[in-house]
Amino acid sequence: MNTEYEIIRSSRKTLALQMKSEGQLIVRAPYRTADREIRRFVDQNSDWIQKHRALIEQRRKKEAQNPPPAITRETLHRLAALAVETIPPRVAYYADIIGVSYGRITIRSQKTRWGSCSAKGNLNFNCLLMLTPPDVQNYVIIHELCHRKQMNHSHAFWKEVSQVMPDYRKQRSWLKENGGALIRSMLSQTDT
Repeated sequence: MNTEYEIIRSSRKTLALQMKSEGQLIVRAPYRTADREIRRFVDQNSDWIQKHRALIEQRRKKEAQNPPPAITRETLHRLAALAVETIPPRVAYYADIIGVSYGRITIRSQKTRWGSCSAKGNLNFNCLLMLTPPDVQNYVIIHELCHRKQMNHSHAFWKEVSQVMPDYRKQRSWLKENGGALIRSMLSQTDT
């Protein structure tokens, strides 16, 4: 199989594949992994790669038949204002339940993330969350606050998330299935 991919090397211990929303394949590899070993890993996972590319193609066809509404700069400003009113009280509510503190809350129109948590405890949220169901918004808030206990995506981190939101996988799936279209509809209007 002749598959193009980008290699990202780090101090990780294992090889992993990541499929970006537009179909780009990323191989995450330990620093010392030989290129031929990476190629063999990609070839061994060709079924996984083909399956995920097929899912992306299905999504593209679905979006072409039923495109998401355009998100203008004016709409982004309105969404950001709504997020500034809506998100901080919910962060405070869930921070109390989880038992963590946090720093500054910033609302942005991010192109790749729904939320993030810095090492200092500052939280960033995407204003497009205002276009998602409330449970999805709560999931992103809980996810970022749980990073105050675990700054990773380990089993311990997901256990923290599930203690507050046992059905978090449902919300995470909603974002994976629908979130990309929201971000693309913003990019198609604001990057021109």
